[in-house]
Amino acid sequence: MSAIRIPQPSFRFSPGRGPAVASTAMVSSSQPSATLAGLDILRRGGNAVDAAVAAAACLCVAEPMSNGIGGDGFALVWDGSAVHGLDAGGAAPRSLDESAPVEGEGPSSVVAPALIAGWAELNRRFGRLGFDACISPAVDLAERGVAAGYHCAYSWAHAPNAPAGLGMPPVVGQVFVVPDLAGTLRTVTEEGEAAFYEGHLAEAISAASWLTPEDLATVQPQWVTPLSVGYRGVDVFEMPAPTQGVAALEALALLERFGDPTPRNLVTAVALGLEDALREVRDGADVGHLLGEQWLGRRALDAPSFPLDLPGGTVYLCALDGDGMAVSMIQSLFGHFGSGVLVPGTGIVLNNRAACFSVVGRPLAGRRPYHTTIPGMLVRDGELVAPFGVMGGFLQAQAHVQLVSAVVDRGLDPQAALDLPRFRIDRDAICLEEGLWSRGAAYSTLGARVVLDAERLRFGGGQMIQVSEGRIFGGSDARKDGFAAGY
Repeated sequence: MSAIRIPQPSFRFSPGRGPAVASTAMVSSSQPSATLAGLDILRRGGNAVDAAVAAAACLCVAEPMSNGIGGDGFALVWDGSAVHGLDAGGAAPRSLDESAPVEGEGPSSVVAPALIAGWAELNRRFGRLGFDACISPAVDLAERGVAAGYHCAYSWAHAPNAPAGLGMPPVVGQVFVVPDLAGTLRTVTEEGEAAFYEGHLAEAISAASWLTPEDLATVQPQWVTPLSVGYRGVDVFEMPAPTQGVAALEALALLERFGDPTPRNLVTAVALGLEDALREVRDGADVGHLLGEQWLGRRALDAPSFPLDLPGGTVYLCALDGDGMAVSMIQSLFGHFGSGVLVPGTGIVLNNRAACFSVVGRPLAGRRPYHTTIPGMLVRDGELVAPFGVMGGFLQAQAHVQLVSAVVDRGLDPQAALDLPRFRIDRDAICLEEGLWSRGAAYSTLGARVVLDAERLRFGGGQMIQVSEGRIFGGSDARKDGFAAGY
């Protein structure tokens, strides 16, 4: 039988599906196997953190072009009364030559992969089940195989630097296995996360990249205080620097000042927020002043510019348990298949996060680059509203603003809000997804080119779980393969 052709994904004008509903708990992710693994963990007595870690590990198997244990991640955790931030972003080698050019791929584009350490830290502080129990579903999935979803197959087939060692890209519905990755994950379940950062795995990662064993041995996730702003009665939480979370928050604060969320107001707010983040977000920077009244009042009078954009490959997931704990989690290799480097015999594809040093202009020894990956959380009057996120490189802050506005300003449910067509600022252009093409004139007054962009995968993919008057509603972006489900 001939292989199924994978056409270019396009915007669909048929009525969309309604949101997932549940009474107790829910998981939403970009791959069915990850959502199901998270739900199974919840039914076995785990909490939202356990479910999120299980789903995150399965995503590394089921969507390998977008994320992996050779990458990094960030999470927001709602514990019932407060939002906690976990920063599991890795740093560049301490010994690198800062006069070297920024590399977009290859061994010299890698930062220390901190994702596994981040999973372990989440589980240690908030988890209910053991770390091994959370990772075991991914081991099984890597061994027995997973059927490639439509968007997984399309993205894999069109990834320019897919490692040859992973085999030919699967066609839609074809089962693929990752035995070397299964072996690495099994080692982690049996020996703990330290096995990834010491011993033969660390030596193999170092041999395949410019990282040293010392760079890996010193990986340490950090608990950080999230940034937040109020937007029309809802508190929006994002990660601090070195992520671009402040870009979304500043844009929302400006949008509230501008009034109605018209195309002009949305694009202007987003462009100003991105411009400020690209200028000021750095490892260790305090960017809280960008959310101050004096700064916002001044910026609200400025005309927007249109900053750079870069490609990105990421996955996002969220989970909610019966006790009201919620997790918003995102993880990435940055570009599709990251650096393109597959560590021999391990199944580990290394990230190319160091490419984001292009924002600074040069790599910085021992420092973390600008991070595009941002999870989000909404809270109203001390009560959880929603964990949410949208993958897509430098699109993410832009999409956060559009998603939050759709939910808060228009009252849309998570699925309807995620299904809306999006705009994307890309250098000197405003790119419109197909569903916005008829409104091009509304965007053409801002001094930038308007591009009718038919490449739907450039507009990201997100998930959200919303709690409203004791009811649970979930959405998962139709631009990806997953779904939201609960019980």
